Amino acid sequence: MDPGDGTLRPAPAHKKGDISLVVFIDKWGFKDAMSYYEPRVAVSVRDEKGKAVEAVQETPVGRSNLSYVFFENTIYIQTPLNSLSDKAAIFFEFRHFKAKKNKKSVKAYAFMEMDEIKSGPVTLEVYKKPADYKRSKKPGLLSVKPLYLHLDLTVTQRK
Repeated sequence: MDPGDGTLRPAPAHKKGDISLVVFIDKWGFKDAMSYYEPRVAVSVRDEKGKAVEAVQETPVGRSNLSYVFFENTIYIQTPLNSLSDKAAIFFEFRHFKAKKNKKSVKAYAFMEMDEIKSGPVTLEVYKKPADYKRSKKPGLLSVKPLYLHLDLTVTQRK
């Protein structure tokens, strides 16, 4: 099975002491937000070498207005944060369907490094594709306009 075929997964049953992360994907800003067919967000947890640590999860299709694609989906990161390297990162890829090419395409991506993860609202910069999972070079912004991926994080420790 290709880990790229993921779907949303339920909350994992972590052990006592494990730190879990729940990501609410609110909306993604684009200057041409209404032009995307079947927009989705693929979420992956990657180690410092860019390798997927767990299966990719993909949101249901979002809905658009002039400036944003709204997802309003909850993603349960399956791996406890305390089991990840401090060099790991969580990637968010904006995918949409291109009818002319009959395939899914990645428009842009955003990512969050481990030291950025804390409970509360987060806005992430949006970068040009392709996603650099290894983070080996400085990513280029998709647009000069202030367009962001809007998330809300919940970090909890199992007691």
